[in-house]
Amino acid sequence: MGYSLGLYRFSDGELADFDMDVVRAVLSPVAAGPAGVIDGATEYWIRSADGSEVEVIVSGGQISVIRPQVGDVWKIIIELADRLRAAILDPDGRVLCREEMRGHLPEGMEHDAVFVPEITLAAFERAAGPFTHPLT
Repeated sequence: MGYSLGLYRFSDGELADFDMDVVRAVLSPVAAGPAGVIDGATEYWIRSADGSEVEVIVSGGQISVIRPQVGDVWKIIIELADRLRAAILDPDGRVLCREEMRGHLPEGMEHDAVFVPEITLAAFERAAGPFTHPLT
């Protein structure tokens, strides 16, 4: 895949910080090296068991997922989004989020949102696809 996407958390229409304990619990076991901190943002280089990789940058209420490769790394991204109850903004401007976030999105954002009971790989592929190749 040659694109990037963002994970966001909202509360009452405003960006809200992520629970860094959850971020570390999901990303630390699959980190290819130690997390780095640059200008207040925490950077991870993630490698899944099948060798697929992605760069993840966490800064407050935003997580940038940069150039995820095809493979099991997508399962890690989706697990992170689901456990954080984060909205996923794809490069085309579509937002995938749990139904419970509907009342917390900034004004007007719900018009481009797809609401689901939980964030899963299948839900992401339906909302952001179709993809030329399967993500995993």
